[in-house]
Amino acid sequence: VKTCEVALPLPWIHPLREVVKHANDLLLVRYQKKLSSSVSAQSCFLSTYGGTSHVSLDDVFTEVQLELHHSSSGVHQPLDLEDVVGSVGTVNKDADTVLVSGEAGSGKSTLLQRLHLLWAQRAALRDFVLLFPFSCRGLNLEHRELCVQELLFQHCCWPDREQEEIFQFILDHPHLILFTFDGLDELKEGFVDELRVCCPTQRAPVHVLLFNLIQGTQLKGVMKVVTSRPGAVGPGLKKHLRKEVLLKGFSPSGIDCFVRKHHSDSAVAAKVLESLQANTALLGLCHSPVLCWIVSQCHKELLSCGEGSPQTVTDVYLMILQHFFQHHSTSKGTTGAGWLQEHLRTVLHLGQLASEGITSSCCVFSGADLETCGITEKDVCMGFLVQSKDVSPGNSKRYEFLHVTMQCFFAALYIVLSGDTDCSTVPKLFELQDVTETGLSSTCLRACLPSADQQGGHLEEHTTAAEAPNLQITATFVSGLLSQRHKRSWQRCCSKAAVERKVRQVTRCLSKGMQKHFRSIPRPVPGEKKSMHAMPGFVWLIKCIYEMQESRIAKDAMSKLEVDHLKLTYCNIGPMECTALAYVLQHIKSPVGLQLDNNSVGDVGVEQLLPCVHVCNSLYLRNNNITDEGIRRLTAKVVHCDNFQKIALFNNRLTDASTLHISHLLKAKQSFLSLRLGNNNITAEGAKRLAEGLRRNHSLKFLGLWGNKIGDAGAEAIAGALENSKSLVWLSLVGNGVGNAGARALSGIVRNSLSLEELWLTQNCITRAGVEYLIQALKHNTHMKSVWLKNNDLSSEEVEEVKLIEPRLIF
Repeated sequence: VKTCEVALPLPWIHPLREVVKHANDLLLVRYQKKLSSSVSAQSCFLSTYGGTSHVSLDDVFTEVQLELHHSSSGVHQPLDLEDVVGSVGTVNKDADTVLVSGEAGSGKSTLLQRLHLLWAQRAALRDFVLLFPFSCRGLNLEHRELCVQELLFQHCCWPDREQEEIFQFILDHPHLILFTFDGLDELKEGFVDELRVCCPTQRAPVHVLLFNLIQGTQLKGVMKVVTSRPGAVGPGLKKHLRKEVLLKGFSPSGIDCFVRKHHSDSAVAAKVLESLQANTALLGLCHSPVLCWIVSQCHKELLSCGEGSPQTVTDVYLMILQHFFQHHSTSKGTTGAGWLQEHLRTVLHLGQLASEGITSSCCVFSGADLETCGITEKDVCMGFLVQSKDVSPGNSKRYEFLHVTMQCFFAALYIVLSGDTDCSTVPKLFELQDVTETGLSSTCLRACLPSADQQGGHLEEHTTAAEAPNLQITATFVSGLLSQRHKRSWQRCCSKAAVERKVRQVTRCLSKGMQKHFRSIPRPVPGEKKSMHAMPGFVWLIKCIYEMQESRIAKDAMSKLEVDHLKLTYCNIGPMECTALAYVLQHIKSPVGLQLDNNSVGDVGVEQLLPCVHVCNSLYLRNNNITDEGIRRLTAKVVHCDNFQKIALFNNRLTDASTLHISHLLKAKQSFLSLRLGNNNITAEGAKRLAEGLRRNHSLKFLGLWGNKIGDAGAEAIAGALENSKSLVWLSLVGNGVGNAGARALSGIVRNSLSLEELWLTQNCITRAGVEYLIQALKHNTHMKSVWLKNNDLSSEEVEEVKLIEPRLIF
């Protein structure tokens, strides 16, 4: 036993002592070593979109942005990898399941793979003695009924002997065990809350076991980490979650790091990064790790395309399509769409396989599936299909596309290029919004499959959690492939009339889809502005319009949007979506308030929004990971926009440096009405800079600086700038460490301002002496409505005393 302890890093000694104490001899220690070896072998090479090349995960892994879901109130800072299973952000202490949610291509599988490798290397997750990794894609292949013990040992790592004793240890010490389930959205079966299987030896279908593990009915106390796309997890499942972690792709520094890791030649990396900085639309796309990988993989094509550099997701995927094919082309000098004509048969056969898979929620294919679609070994060698690690019970070879988005891309190519597709295929594909918002069943891709009639009995009868988002991605690619920029290329490969018909169909579908959203806008309450709270399908339609690169469609759509306020909160909007939003929203006829709170806009997203800020009279960007650089770019633009009057930036990453730019905005715009900078990192120095702008501004009505660190010195600077303001109505300095000196200075505003109605000083350090300054000031101001002073340094007796003296003091 001592030998085993010495061979392991110190943090592992305590868990293994417990292991050895409760297991016969060293059986469990040996199994732990075998499991670690198995997990390490599966994790050491990049398994997502890596093709057949052996790329060390340690060499290329780049941290992604992790944040807690908004329900974890009060915690806004970025998370580390180990925080995924840590206690930070816990909202349900009785639950054992952590959900990591992110869009397709955001890096969910790679993140889990990294966690697995760190555990196997004993570099992280040291409190867990055993880790069992599962792929939901692989579990789809399991059609037998199993018990939990069989699920663990047959799908992860088989103990050499005494498996009963090892399983008993798992039952007795669940807090030392970690399960991971990758891709819950790819599971064919939907979540059912009523199917209970409590006994660990009772056999049941695999999806039933999985749901019972997530709920805690089975193996209560075992930590589970589940990944999924956001829309696939409904409230029925979310109530069983310990917490939800949002995965938001690469930060700008993450893109830089990934590109430099991907290219051993630093000169090439520098050129790629230079090209990205010159094309902000492409830079926005690269926040998605899978797109960043494609761009890095196709660096030669990227650096040679000049002004034709990719702008849309479709452009990027066409670039990798050309990259792979030209590496296998018989005529290396092929130009234009010649490479596609040469490989058209391969595209159609892979497209048929992709379409059939999406229709049946299948991402893993057998050799027979490939043969049915006419796919040869030569086609497989092109690199779009790779051998799956999810081994079927029969151990036969299985294949999958490089990434699920690549499967969607080939399905879209098939819809555009195949002569076998039904006329109703495109309209049905874009009717998906009815599926996602009303739960109706869908058969939208079946019409384009030649064997649909014969296979009808074998296909799923309802749209599953996996099918709907994949169909949306496919529809987005169809829009891009039928754009003005690309449709001429397809006319060499199929009927021009057929292509034009599909273009008209997509245009009509996008227009109808937008009109449907506009019709759903409720009538405004009397006295309030007309507001539209966008449904999830709205952002998808916007992205489709952008992919099509048809300003005419955008203009037509926006000519019918008549609202004063457009709310797009919690819509998973990152830089990529910001590009699409700006492309469409810039055509709005009347000024609008744009609310993008609780998304992933970031600095690059802010820059992408600049083309549409001239139509915004207000911009709400709460909790969007924006830094001083984003504010520099934003203020430089909006200072010249006549309509722009309000901005809300609380819960971001702003420091004193941002106040220099905001102060310039205040000086330059005498029509500016509202500035909210709460919960950032602004100190007294920043407050002094803001004061310079406030002193010269004569229009500001609302100023929110709550949750910063301005202290007395900052409060004195703000008070000095606003003491004679004739416009300020509302001022909040909540939670800023303001004491009596600050209260004394602020009493000058209370005494002299002819406009101020509310002053918020909650959660500060003001004592009875400081409150006295405010009481005396209020005697000279009859129109002031309230001064909020809850949670300051007053005793309960003092609170009651001052409330009697001045009822406008609110505690």
